[in-house]
Amino acid sequence: MALELGVIGHFGLAVRDPKASAHWWIEKLNLRHEFDFSAGVAVGNDVLTIALFRGVPRPEALGHVSFHLGSLRELQAAVRELRRKGVEMEDAGDEIGPEAPGSPHYGLWFHDPDGYRWELSVQNALKRSAARPSATRKSAAKRPGTKAASSSKGRTTTSRRKRRE
Repeated sequence: MALELGVIGHFGLAVRDPKASAHWWIEKLNLRHEFDFSAGVAVGNDVLTIALFRGVPRPEALGHVSFHLGSLRELQAAVRELRRKGVEMEDAGDEIGPEAPGSPHYGLWFHDPDGYRWELSVQNALKRSAARPSATRKSAAKRPGTKAASSSKGRTTTSRRKRRE
C-alpha cells in the first residue's frame, strides 16, 4: 500500500515570545492553551496543535499555511470575527478572493505578530456555493467572474497573486 499523508497533527514555530504568541492565537483564533514545555507553549484545538518555541522567527522560510474551513459562509463569518478582534487582513475591504487567478479555492490572508502568513480557505468554494443558492446570492457581488463583480476585483486578485509569489 502506498503512503498517504493525513491531516497535520502539530507543527512548531520559532517566535520571539512564546507566551505573547500563545495569547494572540488564543485571543484571535480561538485556540486553547494545551501545555507548556521547556522552550515554549503549545496551543491548539481538537484537531491541531501549534508548538510555539522561543527563537528567531523566519516567516520567509514558511511561505504560508492554509487552514481549511467547511464553506464560503464560514469564511465570510471568519472575516467578520477577525475584523471584530482587530486582525489586519490583506486586501482590506475585499479580503476573500481566489487563491490564485482561475483557482476554484477561495481564501483570506493575514499575518501573526511574528510575521508568519496564514490563510483561511475553502476548497472549491464556488462549487460549494452553487450547491446552496442562498450563499451564492449573498456573495455573488464580491466574486470575480460574476456579473455583479466590479472591474476593480480583477486588479485586487492580481495584486494578491503577486504578493503570494
